Amino acid sequence: MSPENDLRQKPVDDQRSQQNREIQPSPEGEEHRTSGGQAQRDEDIERIQQQSRHQRVAILKPPEVPPASPRKALMFVAVFLFVLLIAGGVTLWDRVTHGRALAKETERETIPTVAVVYPQSEKPDENLILPGSLQAYEESPIYARTSGYLVRWYKDIGSKVKKGELLAKIDAPEVDQELNQMRAARQQTLAQMELAKISSDRWENLRKSDSVSAQEADQQVSGYKQAQANLAAADANVRRLEQLEGFKDVYAPFDGVLTRRNVDPGALINAGAGVAGRELFDIARVDPLRVFTNVPQAYAPSIKVGEQTIVTLQEFPGQQFMGKVARTAEAIDPSTRTLLTEVDVPNKDGHLLPGSFGEVHFAVGTNVNKVTVPVNAMLFRAEGPQVAVIGTDNKVQLRRINIGRDYGSTLEILGGVSGTDRVVINPADSLEDGQQVNVAQGPQNQQKPSQPASQGQPQGQNNDQQKNDQRKKDQHGSGQQRNDQQKGKGQ
Repeated sequence: MSPENDLRQKPVDDQRSQQNREIQPSPEGEEHRTSGGQAQRDEDIERIQQQSRHQRVAILKPPEVPPASPRKALMFVAVFLFVLLIAGGVTLWDRVTHGRALAKETERETIPTVAVVYPQSEKPDENLILPGSLQAYEESPIYARTSGYLVRWYKDIGSKVKKGELLAKIDAPEVDQELNQMRAARQQTLAQMELAKISSDRWENLRKSDSVSAQEADQQVSGYKQAQANLAAADANVRRLEQLEGFKDVYAPFDGVLTRRNVDPGALINAGAGVAGRELFDIARVDPLRVFTNVPQAYAPSIKVGEQTIVTLQEFPGQQFMGKVARTAEAIDPSTRTLLTEVDVPNKDGHLLPGSFGEVHFAVGTNVNKVTVPVNAMLFRAEGPQVAVIGTDNKVQLRRINIGRDYGSTLEILGGVSGTDRVVINPADSLEDGQQVNVAQGPQNQQKPSQPASQGQPQGQNNDQQKNDQRKKDQHGSGQQRNDQQKGKGQ
């Protein structure tokens, strides 16, 4: 109910309460009213109803409140807007801060984290050992020069052959018939040339007596010369087919060993080495053998043509094969920073097989620093073995390496990295050159790069230091032994 209705209803309630007080009888007049009867009560009730019907309801006005001043209203609105502005700014700043933190966290998660180690330096030595690949001194595939069918082969794989020795025989009936046809065509051309010669001589004699014109005599002479040219062309075709006939017999081009045979009797042979051509044999000259190896740039000045070397193979333990540096590339490969070197090794008894893997020992006589890295730091790519090095800007640098010795868990690196480089261990195959990475913090990352013994102090001082360390160990051991003896006696 509203306040205005309350004000209207209040006088009515007061009036009714007053009438009720008038109606209620007092104790003294209770008997009088009772004696008056019912008629008196009805009159009183009707009179009260008429009075209440004609009575007006008084409406009370609400109290007047003085209006607020305009300055206070503006102040209240300004404070309210300022509070809203501060709340909006705080909310906006909170959202921006969270967005930046989320962006940084996302960027941090996208950058891979790698673990690095420092290569360990080794003591330099004067004997350089490099891996080498043994190859035949000469190797040539043999193809057929004429088309036909293989009648028979005379040498199989592993056979030692001499230059000019028969290897196989090919039957070429089409070439035979073409040669016969060309020989018959030559006879026809020869007969035409003889007739042209007789006609030319006869017209020359008639020209002397002016029996024929000079034009007719010249035509006969020209016909004779044309017949001579046709005979020369026929002779050339006959010789070509005769040479193709000679190619039906396949001979060895040089002394060597047959390393492959790809045909059997009855096989169709196509001439040439193209798509349709088929390789018949593969012959290799195995005495001497070429051994190719890549010498690191640091050792390149020590490699001299003609110096003696030693070649060893794993399948011949304890045996050494003497060789000689035959030639070098005389240029450093920019991709590997190595010098391609060829060593020739005599192989009269045929113990060494082409295609084998061996080691070449060079007596370089220089002190070149070498380092070792864990074997799980190497990457196998199409460009060759590589390692991932982290630069000062935490970006990946893929470097090609030249591997020396394999120690199982570590590899000897002869070129590509130094002792101060940070090398990634267990690198992912997805690492790319120039990629940004995070370096994980760990014990292996805190280890400082080691320096070779030759760079720290002289060799004599190193020996003295080793003796002092050994003497301290002996003293410590003897003292510990005496303490143990005393403890035993005390017990």
